[in-house]
Amino acid sequence: MIGIPSALFYHLYGNLWESFFNELDIKYILSPDTNKEIIELGNKYAIDEMCLSLKIYIGHIAYLQDKCDYILVPRIDNYGINDQMCTNFIALYDIINNLFDKKIISYNIDYLHKKTEKKELVKLAKKLGKNKNKAKKSYITAYQTSSHLFNINILNNKLKIKSPNKKILLISHPYNTYDNYIGKDIIKIIEENNTEVIDSNLFNKKEANKLSNNYSNTLYWKYSRELIGSIDMCNIDGIIFLSSFPCGLDSLVNELVMRKISIPYLNIIVDDMSSLAGFETRIESFIDLINERSNHGSVSNDG
Repeated sequence: MIGIPSALFYHLYGNLWESFFNELDIKYILSPDTNKEIIELGNKYAIDEMCLSLKIYIGHIAYLQDKCDYILVPRIDNYGINDQMCTNFIALYDIINNLFDKKIISYNIDYLHKKTEKKELVKLAKKLGKNKNKAKKSYITAYQTSSHLFNINILNNKLKIKSPNKKILLISHPYNTYDNYIGKDIIKIIEENNTEVIDSNLFNKKEANKLSNNYSNTLYWKYSRELIGSIDMCNIDGIIFLSSFPCGLDSLVNELVMRKISIPYLNIIVDDMSSLAGFETRIESFIDLINERSNHGSVSNDG
């Protein structure tokens, strides 16, 4: 039985993994949505300097360690020279391996050394005793399935863009946007104020990556480029930057972008969400600002 932590990587590759393992008849178990128990476990094992997203991931690992035979922890380095990963992504296998005694199964993504996603997942399947040709076919099916689901979500995002309601672009990594502890309540607050949430993760990745050059042509972090490139792919009334403390990448990239845009923005950095009251007030005030700007044509930002 393989344990899959429902955090960090899962919100990027979860559909691919589940489909791949299902095709190969490999049993797996998912950790539950982030909850108080997982947060406490993460705080128990993590060090203070780790970002909240990484602490949450460690909590999911700790939850799974006595419930499965192996835990899936990939090591993802890059998707090319200009598509690098966060250092935590690169070091994640070593971090988890040093914190826990549980057996880890892993695969490496390093396109600069020709370690592609397909090759590495096929290699992983072989380690688990599966036929190589079957694994190749399973990957193709899994990739098509995950791509289809992603395209459906893109279409739903486009429908929101066409809505007559005010629209806020949420610039946030998927492991924050979709996490039960970080993003979901933030989204709920926005939507309860009759405002559409446009998801920066649900745009054509290649196009968004190129458009990020409008803000910086020297950034080489793949996911950061894709997020900021989404700004120029839709008409929006405001932007909310949502990140977890103390994310080094977001602190740099978001600040860079905020200095270059004229659209109203709100910067939310999440550390401890024991109470949403402060966030709710800030978001409601920001939406009021957007409505006032629309009514009077004034420009104002809230950093």
